[in-house]
Amino acid sequence: MARKNSVYSCTECGATAPKWQGQCPGCGQWNTLVEAIMESATPAASRFASLAGASKLQTLASIKPREEPRQPTGIEEFDRVLGGGLVAGGVVLIGGDPGIGKSTLLLQALARLAEAKQNVLYISGEESGEQVALRAQRLQLDAGELQLLAEINLEKILTVLGSSRPAVAVIDSIQTLWSDALQSAPGSVAQVRECSAQLTRFAKQSGTCVILVGHVTKDGSLAGPRVLEHIVDTVLYFEGDTHSSFRLVRAFKNRFGAVNELGVFAMTDKGLKGVSNPSALFLSQHAQDVAGSCVMVTQEGTRPLLVEIQALVDTAHTNPRRLTVGLEQNRLAMLLAVLHRHAGVVCADQDVFVNAVGGVKIAEPAADLAILLAIVSSLRNKPLPGKLVAFGEVGLAGEIRPAPRGQERLKEAAKLGFTHAIVPKANAPKQAIKGIEVIALERVEQAIEQMRSW
Repeated sequence: MARKNSVYSCTECGATAPKWQGQCPGCGQWNTLVEAIMESATPAASRFASLAGASKLQTLASIKPREEPRQPTGIEEFDRVLGGGLVAGGVVLIGGDPGIGKSTLLLQALARLAEAKQNVLYISGEESGEQVALRAQRLQLDAGELQLLAEINLEKILTVLGSSRPAVAVIDSIQTLWSDALQSAPGSVAQVRECSAQLTRFAKQSGTCVILVGHVTKDGSLAGPRVLEHIVDTVLYFEGDTHSSFRLVRAFKNRFGAVNELGVFAMTDKGLKGVSNPSALFLSQHAQDVAGSCVMVTQEGTRPLLVEIQALVDTAHTNPRRLTVGLEQNRLAMLLAVLHRHAGVVCADQDVFVNAVGGVKIAEPAADLAILLAIVSSLRNKPLPGKLVAFGEVGLAGEIRPAPRGQERLKEAAKLGFTHAIVPKANAPKQAIKGIEVIALERVEQAIEQMRSW
């Protein structure tokens, strides 16, 4: 029997190489080339022949823009992340760790849509129909009108989709599908790319909203080629510890809505429930004021969230360590240097640990001021006022830079009962906000001096 020709494909960019090598020639990543069977180009040409002649040349001024109508799923937090709901013909990719709740959330959303007399279809490639029915029974869902298909062959799935024409179809998961046109195994780079391209083409032509569930790698990124994220319209990530009852759904790409939008859920015995006041999750309930704690207001999409930043500064017995959880570690080292240079606070012989409470990940630099206040509070063992919030970016020259949407952040803090706020001078409100006293500062040393007066 003749040996099949093989090719090595990159799981990051999809580039190919005739033999294995440590570094991808396309994107430069290391150890990303995996072996796959070389496919013929003839079947691909015939598969996409139906797209020929579908486009015509036109000027941009002749195109009339229109707002895409939304289909709410009935789950408010999920609709928030999607930008208001599902869009006809849109393709959504949702990824997360195993067991974090992807299938549960999508089954709940389809059950709500089925109750609203929508034609929806759940395609399960990982579980049998009996297993999905048991989950629906355990979650106490009214899924009598929900259609189910347990299949992993792409051609059969496309036939069923073409005949039933559902409004929403869920593929759980994209890594389990395989096409007859390819010889490689399910989950390979070629199969994932081909199946997602075919499903995306069907969604655009039919108007069916297709939701793809994707596996993630050890570092938390979506498995398969990175072109998968470029093909789809929306990319959502599940975050959170599987040992905790809280889950976060974050949008990293959305052609029909805002990115970095955040949805907060609580896992219960009846599935995922939206959390109406997520700030309460990220604020610890202390019986009295404690040192090393400072509350900041972060902006996640259109939603301001109050998050407690905790710092622990202790004498180092060997080499001083810098450790962060939920925050950027390199930025902590920079902030400590700024604190030393411009405020005279030395932490060179101290271990510094900084944590964002609740498992939330904060990427914006507006957390700088709250981190510095928490570090100085722990170093001096002097608690900050319990009803104090702070936000602002700290520059290398020691200046406190403004944060976007400062007014919304202050209003959210006042609504939750906070009475004092340390903010950049550029974020000082033009009109006083009822219930909160705003302290506007320009320099880091001014913030440290303000701590001494308390």
